[in-house]
Amino acid sequence: MDLPISPPLSPMLAKAVKTMPEGDLLYEPKWDGFRCVIFRDGDEVELSSRGERPLTRYFPELVEAVKKELPERCVVDGEIVLRKGTRLDFDTLQQRIHPAASRIKLLAERTPASFVAFDLLALGGESLMDVPLGERRRRLLDALSAVAPPVHVTPATDSRELAERWFTEFEGAGLDGVIAKPLDIPYQPDKRALFKVKHERTADCVLAGFRWHKSGPIVGSLLLGLYNAEGRLQHVGVCGSFPMKRRAELVDELKPYRLDDLSEHPWAGWAEQDEATVDRMPGAVSRWTGKKDLSWVPLRPELVIEVAYQAMEGDRFRHMAQFRRWRPDRTPESCTYEQLEVPVDYDLEAIFETPDAAAGRSFRKP
Repeated sequence: MDLPISPPLSPMLAKAVKTMPEGDLLYEPKWDGFRCVIFRDGDEVELSSRGERPLTRYFPELVEAVKKELPERCVVDGEIVLRKGTRLDFDTLQQRIHPAASRIKLLAERTPASFVAFDLLALGGESLMDVPLGERRRRLLDALSAVAPPVHVTPATDSRELAERWFTEFEGAGLDGVIAKPLDIPYQPDKRALFKVKHERTADCVLAGFRWHKSGPIVGSLLLGLYNAEGRLQHVGVCGSFPMKRRAELVDELKPYRLDDLSEHPWAGWAEQDEATVDRMPGAVSRWTGKKDLSWVPLRPELVIEVAYQAMEGDRFRHMAQFRRWRPDRTPESCTYEQLEVPVDYDLEAIFETPDAAAGRSFRKP
């Protein structure tokens, strides 16, 4: 490739904040997918992940779309997303990462992905890395004004009030917050120069097991469960991020609840499951690392804890939950999916049709 910026490139990142920032900012929806920097030089296309790993082979349909929709020579920062019905589906997107070429081809046809562009880093022979964000946004709109699906340009606004509304409404389409970007900054690879506001809710969960920490005999993460409509305790995710001292204390605190006989545990049948399971059991093989040890210690499902979570992905927490407090006043049987807040549905297509509130324009071809 003969571009002013060469792959790989670590994308600019955002730091979490609790409230919507104010100031000379550009606000954008926070897309829930794979961060991706696209490098295109004619027929040469490379899709680079946030961790600087190539994604190109996994998304052949996007490679063809890039050749059709993006400028002949460019570097574009954005997000690979996958839509299912009227909302994003991150779980299905994860399944697109597969080692077999035949499977990749099949998935590209059955569950095609889309690309949402939100920054322009190079155009032709010109690097835009040192250009302020506001100018890069204008150049992005000009360069990608005629793109068609599966390539999109994210909507943006300089109105904090509108951003607050997007934060609430767009969650129903599977988006997970808002990104706020200072208009005067250059592109800063691998720097947390942006701000992200993400959804956070709480749930009371049954503590049903734990995993050991990678550093030794202390607690690594707690395994959480919720009772479904059939009365089955479903593995809903994990919580962690404890200080090391607290991890050591938990070993003794949980010892009275440990089960030596797995057959007495609600998840006993999961011990024989493998990576093909649809339930993502606590002892299953990690499909991302292959050899990662996900063995677990079963506990009598008698303790209840309150955790904070951002969003659901199917019947599980989308990300690792955060411990908030013990709930001795709650019974395990009362910890059901019914307590979870369900966002009001919002059509993803309406987001793609949203005019750019900062520039007063839309991104669709006439």
